[in-house]
Amino acid sequence: MKRLLALAAWGLAAAAEPRLFYSKSFPGSTPEFVAIALARNGEAEYREAADDDRPLKFRLRQSEAGEIFALAEKLGWFSRPLESPLKVAFMGMKTFGVERGGRKTEVKFNFSEDLDARALADWFERITESEQHLIALERAAKYDRLGINRAVLQFESAWTRNRLVALDQYLPILDRIAKNEVYLHMARQRAAALGEAIRAK
Repeated sequence: MKRLLALAAWGLAAAAEPRLFYSKSFPGSTPEFVAIALARNGEAEYREAADDDRPLKFRLRQSEAGEIFALAEKLGWFSRPLESPLKVAFMGMKTFGVERGGRKTEVKFNFSEDLDARALADWFERITESEQHLIALERAAKYDRLGINRAVLQFESAWTRNRLVALDQYLPILDRIAKNEVYLHMARQRAAALGEAIRAK
């Protein structure tokens, strides 16, 4: 009985934890739509269609998730407008949302002058870029053996510019590339070196 009560209490505590949501709709861009859901423990899902029932699932490192949730809290859990009154070009309609304590709050904006909002948007942009690089690596490994070196080079460039998050998610594909002799030697070497760098980080 005590164990059941403890499990029930844990479930209630987990349900009370805030969960963040982000989406961006930008017709004509690639991709035109993204949606990201993130739990405080770092568990995340990434979609490129609103009706996608097979999202990419990954886990941010605790430090990454912590920074994102700290920004959301500084923004008052999206309880106030973020849109700038300035007339600027359309850069995609972005939505920040949170569910906590059974209540949902969200705010939409094209461009914000709030530095915390811009920092949070950049985190979600980095998540988007990260998942797109994972998709590109997986696609090249499966369908484009000659193009795998280009995909690895693009991944390495993003790594150098500090645009990648949830680095552990790349280890399986980098290891597969490094160990498979059907790929170019330079691609295998580069994949192996990147895998070592991620493990050391």
